[in-house]
Parts: sequence; structure tokens; C-alpha cells
Amino acid sequence: MATAKFVSIPDADIDPNGVFKYVLIRVHSTEDDSSKDIVRGYAWAEYHADIYDKVSGELERAGSVDCECLGGGRIKHDSQAKKIHVYGYSMGFGRANHSVSTEKLQARYPDYEVTWADEGY
Repeated sequence: MATAKFVSIPDADIDPNGVFKYVLIRVHSTEDDSSKDIVRGYAWAEYHADIYDKVSGELERAGSVDCECLGGGRIKHDSQAKKIHVYGYSMGFGRANHSVSTEKLQARYPDYEVTWADEGY
């Protein structure tokens, strides 16, 4: 049951262009021990917590899951050049594991060059 629920949750959802904050979220099933990590990044967010609060609230209201923020950073998305760069950290949540985030983004954007670095804010 939980696995079917996870299939409907995209691994990565980010804005199509620009530089913006992102968070890495672990979605836990409340029915068993399964979980799934997802990446969310949006330019409208002033703070990393804005993204986490909106996404976790929507997922938890849908039922059968709890969310945990694993950290954050920034994403530079250049859709014309087909490049995504993940870097930085969140003051509130700490640095996300950018290698996990880039794996999720690479799967979502297979024809892109996806890179990451721990430097920068």
C-alpha cells in the first residue's frame, strides 16, 4: 500500500529556471517502515521552511505519511543550457546531502548536466 502511495509522489519538483532554495524531504509511511526521499525547490520561498511546511502539509493531509526535513540548499537551474547546480545550505535545517539530491534531479532530468558542491550559500 505505502509503495503505491510513494509512486504518486514525484522524486523531484523544482522551478523551471533561476536560483532558488530547495529542501530534501524524507517521506515516511505511517503504515510500515518504508520511506522515500524527495527534492523540492521553488523561487517563491523566502525561507527553506516555507517549502517544507507547504509540501509536508500537503502530503500529510493526503494521509498515511509523515515528513522529515533532511536539510536544504540552493539550486541554480538553467533550462536553456540544460544545467542544474546544487549547492549551499539551509540556516534552519542544515546542509542537505547534495549527492542524494543530484541523483533525484538527474533521474528527473536525464538529458541535463547535474552538478553539486558544498561551497556557497
